[in-house]
Amino acid sequence: QEELKTRSVTGTAGGGMVTVEVNGTGEIKRVKIDPSIVNPADVEMLEDLVAVAVAEAQKKATELSQGLMK
Repeated sequence: QEELKTRSVTGTAGGGMVTVEVNGTGEIKRVKIDPSIVNPADVEMLEDLVAVAVAEAQKKATELSQGLMK
């Protein structure tokens, strides 16, 4: 469990425009958003990209956890 907290995985969306880094337990450590995709008239798209990146990162964290626990 302690090792999982020190590991990190990344999920991306929008061709890398949104990046989310989580540790091995799925805890979000960093969210990075390329300023070029920030459009006040289309906040919903940005919200969707963040959700996709978080889901991808959490999936990778689960896979990492399962791999280490074997």
